[in-house]
Amino acid sequence: MSNAEFAIVGAGAIGSLLGAHLARAGHDVLMIARGERAAHLERVGLSVRGLREFSQPVRVLSDPSRLRSAETLIMATKTYATAEALESLRGARVGVAFSIQNGLLKNEQLAAAWGRERVLGAIADTSGELTQTGEVLFTRNEQLLIGELSGAPSARAGRLAGIIDSAGVRASEVAEIQNFEWSKFAAWTGLMVLSIETRAPTWQYLTDADAARVLARLVREVGALASASGIALSDRAPLPVAMLVRGSEDDAVAVIQAAGARFKASAPEHKMSSLQDLEAGRRIEVEETLGYAVRLAAQARLSLPLLESSYRIASSIDRIRRSLVQ
Repeated sequence: MSNAEFAIVGAGAIGSLLGAHLARAGHDVLMIARGERAAHLERVGLSVRGLREFSQPVRVLSDPSRLRSAETLIMATKTYATAEALESLRGARVGVAFSIQNGLLKNEQLAAAWGRERVLGAIADTSGELTQTGEVLFTRNEQLLIGELSGAPSARAGRLAGIIDSAGVRASEVAEIQNFEWSKFAAWTGLMVLSIETRAPTWQYLTDADAARVLARLVREVGALASASGIALSDRAPLPVAMLVRGSEDDAVAVIQAAGARFKASAPEHKMSSLQDLEAGRRIEVEETLGYAVRLAAQARLSLPLLESSYRIASSIDRIRRSLVQ
């Protein structure tokens, strides 16, 4: 059985970046991974290039059920793998847990496993790509926000954010974290859909006038869902979603295109993880993200036609692409 200061569930790009930086800073990190990825980490450790260039040995656990305890557990799996992972971790004692996954379902799932009082909210506006060689290309180091689900200021969230920030991944503690989670989701929804439809680097569809208008309309529909859920959106997200919602549509398009110009200058090769998954023939995160939002809208009796259409298009792209590579 294993104990750890940090147990990171999932060794994809962002989980690996966090694990590598925390381990390099001297923290006890246990990466929970399976199959070829686990074997690779056991052989050569975590390798990072791009914004950072280093390799770091790390402990690996391929059987999640053998985790005895973790002071901090970080969920970094794809959303569709969460239920199975949490079932395997059912016997572990966890001090505090947070998820850097996409979507809005993640906190509910962690709270069901360990109780709401042990769960922090979090969003990661940090980007990387797991390469075919097993290295992680670190492309953007913007912000990882952590906070209490109650919305109150938090010493424990501040301590964790400080540890991660000191290790080299920019992080800070915020109040009202659920506003930020919804804000990221509003931006992520449009980015995800356009990434798999255009199959282009992020800056290209952000700067395209028609794609930017579709993204603006998707953000506005998710904004309506947020408002119906009592959530105030923020501009502290990958895109300034509060501004996109309250201004005119033409103004929103101009803001998105300006963001695209910044992406072109600072991260011209950036691709959404959804596009990376599509290109690799992996399953895309659809049901637990777009599908969850569509179901929330139905419960609230909201008509969000572009969101629903985008969900169905993404679902069909996912099914067709995976059938072609099987």
